[in-house]
Amino acid sequence: MDQIDQKLISILQDNARMPLKAIATQVFLSAPAVSARIEKLEAQELIKGYHAEIDQQKLGYHITAFISLELSASQKPEFYPFIAGCPNVLECNCVTGVYSMLIKVAFPSTQELDQFIGELSRFGNTSTQIVFSTPVPPRTVVVRPAES
Repeated sequence: MDQIDQKLISILQDNARMPLKAIATQVFLSAPAVSARIEKLEAQELIKGYHAEIDQQKLGYHITAFISLELSASQKPEFYPFIAGCPNVLECNCVTGVYSMLIKVAFPSTQELDQFIGELSRFGNTSTQIVFSTPVPPRTVVVRPAES
């Protein structure tokens, strides 16, 4: 990955809908050359997809929460398919510490969140933090030069 690829990734993280012609101007290449480089980055899975940023509140999801779950290793084969099938789960991360799973969820109401926590309790103890505000929203990573 050279400096142009790094710049392409940065540009696409900021605005994945930017026209190729505009991107080409920023990296001093032709639009077909930019397209070829982007295809290469996609084939290498450096670019894994393109997503729209959605306002959850406007869709009726007023409650965002982080749920920590104690989960034994023997429960993972049952837990992973369960959590993957839960549409309100935005993220599930295996983490270090007392709680082995950190789950980010969005629900329309605290009642629905409470019901979900009840379902999770069959896997182990939980601890839940409801988000009041997000002073630093999800953002992109800084693209650094590859180590040689």
